[in-house]
Amino acid sequence: MSADAKHYDVIRKPVITEKATMASEQNAVVFEVAIDANKPQIKQAIEALFDVKVKAVNTSITKGKVKRFRGQMGTRKDVKKAYVTLEEGNTIDISTGL
Repeated sequence: MSADAKHYDVIRKPVITEKATMASEQNAVVFEVAIDANKPQIKQAIEALFDVKVKAVNTSITKGKVKRFRGQMGTRKDVKKAYVTLEEGNTIDISTGL
């Protein structure tokens, strides 16, 4: 397994919401990450994939909602989000894709 494949296992996808757009004004980008990823792994993956300098990484875990599907109760997956603050002068344009 190459190093890039390992980084793509850590970083799942960018989060594009109103709150994430507001965070981008403070030079931060929001990504959905693997539930078992830690902050140093996330920082290393972002710096390797996007060739930027990361200032800080904050994470939050959103518990999966209980939903009804065809009359059966089910639970959505837990999701971990990483708020990655970049150093001044560094940007990531997530609208173009990886």
